[in-house]
Amino acid sequence: MLYFWLKVIHILSATLLFGTGLGTAFYLLKAHLDKDTTYLAYTAKNVVLADWIFTTPAVIIQPLSGFALLHYLHYPLTTSWVMLALALYVLIGLCWIPVVWLQIKIKELAWNAMQADHNIFENPLYHRYFKAWFVLGWPAFIAVIAIFYLMTFKPGW
Repeated sequence: MLYFWLKVIHILSATLLFGTGLGTAFYLLKAHLDKDTTYLAYTAKNVVLADWIFTTPAVIIQPLSGFALLHYLHYPLTTSWVMLALALYVLIGLCWIPVVWLQIKIKELAWNAMQADHNIFENPLYHRYFKAWFVLGWPAFIAVIAIFYLMTFKPGW
């Protein structure tokens, strides 16, 4: 019974990680494309909040439940798909940490622009932050999909 609970926790945290990431990326991109400073400010505020409420706990739960499953199933950490999944997870973290910082900065810039009745989309710093946020999201997104593949098929290379 322990195995099934660990698996459910692992799947739910993976779902939160992927779903929240995809959802927040969609909404922040949409706010950017709509070119409305107020909409962007509120969207960025909620994206940052969603990361703290959903993504951060999932980021912590994923490796804990994963290691517990590996231990329970007697998979060594040196198993090829496990090592690749862990490397991809580190890559995701290396992308996610600056993304969180960028989201906070975007939120601050947009909030300040909204309060000062300025157009955030005329601010070159905003565009630099947004471009970096957008670029860093792709390797993380692709790595999450690759991890789903590895967890599902457990290839024995």
